[in-house]
Amino acid sequence: MMIRISIALLLALAPVTAFANSCPSQMAAIDSALQTASLSEADMNKVKQLRKQGEDLHAAGDHAGSEAALGEAKKLLGI
Repeated sequence: MMIRISIALLLALAPVTAFANSCPSQMAAIDSALQTASLSEADMNKVKQLRKQGEDLHAAGDHAGSEAALGEAKKLLGI
């Protein structure tokens, strides 16, 4: 019985871990796209600001806020 409870708990927590790890991969995608992006200076600064905001929110544990900021940056980059 204890094994079943442990397995159920592990399976319940697996999606949380997957979502928490998507922030770094989104930041890496933004960093990669920034190298070849042809944006106006204002848009480039906005993307960098949103990327920094996303990193700060991720470090603070606010993954929903982080993903929102990173999503906006990705939208501006067209990725």
